[in-house]
Amino acid sequence: MARTKIACAKVSLRQVGFAPKWLAPSRPRQVGRAKSAAPNSPIPCRAPIASLDCMEEFSAGSALSALTERSGEGGITKEQLLLSGLTHSAPNAPLQLGKQTTVAPGLRYRNLGKSGLRVSNIGLGTWPTFGPNVTEEQAEQIIVLAVESGINVFDLSEAHSGTRAEVELGRILARRGWKRTCYIVTTKIYWSTRSEERGLSRKHIIESVKASLVRLQLSYIDVVIVHKADPMCPMEEVVRAMHYVISQGWVMYWGTARWSPVEVMEAYTNCRQFNCVTPIVEQTEYHMFCREKTELYMPELYNKIGVGLMAWSPISMGLSQGKEEGSVQLFSRSSFRNKYSSFSWTEDETATANKDGYNWMKDRIQPEETRRQSERIRELNAVAEKLGCSLSQLAIAWCLKNESVQCLLLGASTVMQLYDSIQSLQLVPKLNTNMVAEIERILENKPTRPPMVSTLALR
Repeated sequence: MARTKIACAKVSLRQVGFAPKWLAPSRPRQVGRAKSAAPNSPIPCRAPIASLDCMEEFSAGSALSALTERSGEGGITKEQLLLSGLTHSAPNAPLQLGKQTTVAPGLRYRNLGKSGLRVSNIGLGTWPTFGPNVTEEQAEQIIVLAVESGINVFDLSEAHSGTRAEVELGRILARRGWKRTCYIVTTKIYWSTRSEERGLSRKHIIESVKASLVRLQLSYIDVVIVHKADPMCPMEEVVRAMHYVISQGWVMYWGTARWSPVEVMEAYTNCRQFNCVTPIVEQTEYHMFCREKTELYMPELYNKIGVGLMAWSPISMGLSQGKEEGSVQLFSRSSFRNKYSSFSWTEDETATANKDGYNWMKDRIQPEETRRQSERIRELNAVAEKLGCSLSQLAIAWCLKNESVQCLLLGASTVMQLYDSIQSLQLVPKLNTNMVAEIERILENKPTRPPMVSTLALR
């Protein structure tokens, strides 16, 4: 009877492909080409490979940190580790994960470009957060809500509110005592018309990085972004300077903002030629009325040289105000050109432009175009009402629907404004094929590449 049970056990284990060596019968060693298996021989069973989508759903970082804290209470098994991250197979008494219970639904983490840096699909742009009408206590509440919601990207600039953004964010981070590995700080080298801060020379880049480190009270900056290219500075000097600050350990990665695809490709070529660190991200404007660069050229740069996309200004065209009348609210300020078009915008420059209530913008908008845009806004309002959301939430969800956008920067001057923007994540699955087609019908501005022209036809 005992021999019969052992034989049955051998057969059942061999059928599923998990027979250990001590159960396997000894076989003579074959020399030369192996013979084909018998038709009745069992097929070995292999475990399936987890997909990348499944890996993203499983927040291993928060689960591991919570299990590490509980390691002193008792042993943690592999089954508990898996069940803590998979909500659909949670046990009767699941582990209480502090961070995971507060993460906003729909928040995902993606690689920035083709680097290993994992960023949340929405980030916090701190220009309005540290504006002149927001106190430090209110700004801290906004930062805390962002961290508790799972946002780990904070975008800054040395020109935001006269360096106030870097100073106050550094104080908040030091006061809260969050782990340095839990958040990502990006700041811009923002060259302006002022002579002492003009250009992207090696001197200015190194001095700007050192000054930002002091203001932020950090030992390193995650990503330093060069805001606009400098036509008066050789590209070789720019990439060598960025490589130097990364080699010193002051910066981990670098990227660009408002660069043309040709300029980004030139920087990448110089990096390869001189063996320097290549940029990983390009920050660009993207919303329903500014689409060409993001939808046509940025995916190509990502596939060819690994430059990712961090989009900004999803609702800067005035959708957040919900106004249907007037012409200025339909466009973002960066969509226009003024006498400072060869330089990046600073608050000193925009103050002069804003003094007359954007009257200089109204002169440049055609009445016919204004009427068409107003009609589009009204139709988009109807779509938003159908989905049960605001127009600004629809605009944010529409931007997130684009898979090329790895991180979308949201601005907020109040806690409630940031909370409403975060809720847009739950709207993305509702934008199905029919709904996207309806929005495209309203916008009528889907960018397309110009047709290829033969050189023979040009002769």
